[in-house]
Amino acid sequence: QVQLVESGGGLVQAGGSLRLSCAASGRTFNYFSMGWFRQTPGKEREFVAAISWSGTNTDYQDSVKGRFTISRDNSKNTVYLQMNSLKPEDTAVYYCAAEGKSPMRGYVSTLKESYEFWGQGTQVTVSS
Repeated sequence: QVQLVESGGGLVQAGGSLRLSCAASGRTFNYFSMGWFRQTPGKEREFVAAISWSGTNTDYQDSVKGRFTISRDNSKNTVYLQMNSLKPEDTAVYYCAAEGKSPMRGYVSTLKESYEFWGQGTQVTVSS
């Protein structure tokens, strides 16, 4: 059974930092892109960041560029999202996602439809 388990969410003041982790089990995602999305009540789930299987290519939503960094450790089957200079508008449930159909693809997708596997989400709340 494939599982993606996020951790590291919580409550932080504006300007603070959090590091999200997503540990995969049940299969290896070492050859697949992985990403982070977020969602607030009443809104569509939106792309935050993605990383290619090798870590060579990354992409970010414009609003988080320069503040968030996605990385991965394939030896641990884990992807991370370092979030710095957090703002109240970053408050959301953050979801980890993994592709599972196109191995070793060089580019990353910002579309949630491209990702086959999802975690249960972790809440990030940024107070002003």
